[in-house]
Amino acid sequence: MNAARLFHTASILTNGNVLVVGGTADGSTALSSAEVYDSSTGVWTTTGTMNAARLFHTASILTNGNVLVVGGTADGSTALSSAEVYDSSTGVWTTTGTMNAARLFHTASILTNGNVLVAGGTADGSTALSSAEVYDSSTGIWTTTVTMNTARFFHTASILTNGNVLVADGANIPTILSSAEVYG
Repeated sequence: MNAARLFHTASILTNGNVLVVGGTADGSTALSSAEVYDSSTGVWTTTGTMNAARLFHTASILTNGNVLVVGGTADGSTALSSAEVYDSSTGVWTTTGTMNAARLFHTASILTNGNVLVAGGTADGSTALSSAEVYDSSTGIWTTTVTMNTARFFHTASILTNGNVLVADGANIPTILSSAEVYG
């Protein structure tokens, strides 16, 4: 890799290469850089720079092969509401619609219709969110959806075989959760 980083994302592109995005090299200052690992040659190449530096974000492969990067933080504690899309054919980042709630430590799940469900997280690093919203991948617009029964961050989200999303566990300070709920 060209840059040391942690708290980044890595996404397998449709061509088998891997896009590595954001994170931090020093534990606090967010990176806006991105790199692509060529799985056939083993070579790392720097690609387009994100519009916003971020760590603790999510990255989702859209049905068209592009990558949606959502939320996170630039300073380690204050959440971002911004989102941007990486064009996997050109290496260019484009800002897209802004989420209704700033969040980090959230989950992002690709729904069967190609839209993206973003759930939970925290805006300040300690207060859990119960809100969820859906990104329309064809329009770039975010829409608030059903609120979770339990506010949570550091949770998991899994797509079930029927297309529903299982959201499980996580934290709601000071409690570590042992609960789950289903979206769909």
